[in-house]
Amino acid sequence: MIAAAFYGDDFTGSVDALVQFRRAGCTGVLVTSPDGVKGALGGDPDVVGIAGIARSLPADELDAEVRPALELLRDLDVPVVQYKACSTADSSPVVGSLGRVIEIGRDVFGPAAVPVQFAQPDFGRYTFFGHHFARDGEVVYRLDRQPTMAHHPVTPATESDLARHLGAQTAQPVGALHWTAYDGDADAVVRAWRESAAAAVVCDGFADEHLDLIGRAVLTSDAQRFVLGAGGLSLGIGRALGRTGGVPPTSATPAPGPTLVLSGSGSPRTAAQLAAAERTGWSTVHLLVPGAADEAIARHAAGADVVVHTTRPGPSATSREIEERLAQVGAACLARDPRTRLIVCGGDTSGNVLRRLGVDTLSVAALPWDNVALCHAMGGPYDRPVEVVLKGGQMGHEDLFDDVRSGRSRGNDAH
Repeated sequence: MIAAAFYGDDFTGSVDALVQFRRAGCTGVLVTSPDGVKGALGGDPDVVGIAGIARSLPADELDAEVRPALELLRDLDVPVVQYKACSTADSSPVVGSLGRVIEIGRDVFGPAAVPVQFAQPDFGRYTFFGHHFARDGEVVYRLDRQPTMAHHPVTPATESDLARHLGAQTAQPVGALHWTAYDGDADAVVRAWRESAAAAVVCDGFADEHLDLIGRAVLTSDAQRFVLGAGGLSLGIGRALGRTGGVPPTSATPAPGPTLVLSGSGSPRTAAQLAAAERTGWSTVHLLVPGAADEAIARHAAGADVVVHTTRPGPSATSREIEERLAQVGAACLARDPRTRLIVCGGDTSGNVLRRLGVDTLSVAALPWDNVALCHAMGGPYDRPVEVVLKGGQMGHEDLFDDVRSGRSRGNDAH
């Protein structure tokens, strides 16, 4: 029987949720559309997830994307369904609105208060008295001062108080539950949720014990079937489930063929990873210069490890054009050499590129780079697993690309 299910608002975040459940000993599978859920149940996983694209959608398009997925997961009659959001609460009233998601979730699952937790300490994400903090490099910043999020091109963080941040996205009230009210007691947390007049309750967290407490409370409650939060919430729920399916290996072998990076990420961290790859001899091609696709395919055919990117300034294009061109390069390279180890960068880019490549399911094969996972992708034209790493803009250490190529393990990645 399925013990938990989730919808992820982008593909890299969806993989993170699956990783956290797997770390807790839960078996699991991730599908790239609701149509794949039925087939995924045949393997009797503990957890099933749907990798979605809601984070990048206008608020008025969320209902069409999110509601059918949540209704499908509700009808599986699982104890808890999580809407997996980014650990920096990326959203606004007009794009990827988590306030609108709360409204949809309560329509689908009932009017109980929705527990919300964005804390993920191993990623450097902490919520203290309702205010959220995020690490960048070695420094922890208040969310609205964190360099990447404060200057995010689509959903810049202007507020660190998560109840205020979410409350600006919905007419429904959003409350907070501070750690001083926890007392290590899941029943006390459940009572606070039940007694709250808010539509959603932001829960503090700055240590693993807080994740575990909220996870136990979620499973103790018979009312809070729908929850919203980051990978820390997935980990807490997974641990509370008490499964013994084992965790993925923390080592990987070198790539069996060339390694190909398809990057639509413009983050400073991805730029640093690109520069590090160049220093170790990778070929780099700016996707939007004339002839770039043919050049990248030719270099890959010659056996080079290639980064195809839009990370540095260059000609402009729409997100859809970038994703289509990246998928064109990826499809051609995989057709020529299916042993290619693929790295796709960018939370929004990843989902749209993998869907265009025909990927149906993802499973976690190994965790050699802390929270950056080596996955096996299946579906469409692929009769054997394709090795895939999905990397959000803020994920991974500087030498990640070369470590993925060589199979070198590395811990303590920041996201």
